[in-house]
Amino acid sequence: MSKKRYPRLFGILPFLGMLLLSGCNWTLLDPKGQVGIEQKNLILIATGLMLLVVIPVIIMTVAFAWKYRASNKAATYTPDWSHSTKIEAAVWIIPIIIIIALGYVTYHSTHKLDPYRPLDSDVKPIQIDVVALDWKWLFIYPEQGIATVNKINFPANTPVNFRVTSDAVMNSFFIPGLGGQIYAMAGMTTKLHLIANENGEFDGISANYSGAGFTGMKFKATATSQEDFDKWVAEVKQSPLKLGEAEYQALAKPSEYNPVALYSEAPAELFQSIVDKYEGMNRGKPVHEEAGSKDLATTKGVESSMQPAAGAEE
Repeated sequence: MSKKRYPRLFGILPFLGMLLLSGCNWTLLDPKGQVGIEQKNLILIATGLMLLVVIPVIIMTVAFAWKYRASNKAATYTPDWSHSTKIEAAVWIIPIIIIIALGYVTYHSTHKLDPYRPLDSDVKPIQIDVVALDWKWLFIYPEQGIATVNKINFPANTPVNFRVTSDAVMNSFFIPGLGGQIYAMAGMTTKLHLIANENGEFDGISANYSGAGFTGMKFKATATSQEDFDKWVAEVKQSPLKLGEAEYQALAKPSEYNPVALYSEAPAELFQSIVDKYEGMNRGKPVHEEAGSKDLATTKGVESSMQPAAGAEE
């Protein structure tokens, strides 16, 4: 396509791009949780510090090209120039200062935003255990004795402690509106601490490609008042579905675009039994083929011989 043949089209392309981008959902830059807000601030601070180098370079490039253009006969011509102390000082000192500032911000935020670090709050946190399956999310509420598929509820302004694992391939648990993601891996337990600063419904996704059903591996996370959360728990307890061993084995089979499911009963030890059944994977294959109470004794017998992976707890 030639600019000479379609000059008007090339003139309006930037505006068309702006219109297309106007429909984007800038969730990461409009978070509704304290963790997400602090992560957004980190992104803005780091971007601003880096622009301190980029913007002056762009401006000087344009200014030098204009000043020393061929038609400007008044420009100083110094073919033997080779050194400037002022330029050398600017080229080295400014980037060093920026790197020091970025290093401090990174060190501080790395510890403050550690996903394993519990959030500071006077409110008792709620625990939700997360299991990544093919291709759906299983959520277990050990304190309430219930479980759900592709949906979670929790009170707003209350820390949520997530324990995350996988009973399938490696995955990634992510609620963009509340904070960063954490990986889900078989035989390991990772942790994530989030909080919602207001009531609302947030999209949850899988942030790691995991096969054919990856695009449908989504869920809804709803923050409500404590009263509404208690009512929701009571409603779930009225569900006719119960998550026993046979029901879990059926649920764990690969399936796509699963609807929301609510289980009125779920064993509190289910999450740990899912983790434990992969303890022998470093020897070539799992210790047991299926998770169950009868396998737990066998699993405990090999605990002492297994070394925990870095960044995860067994």
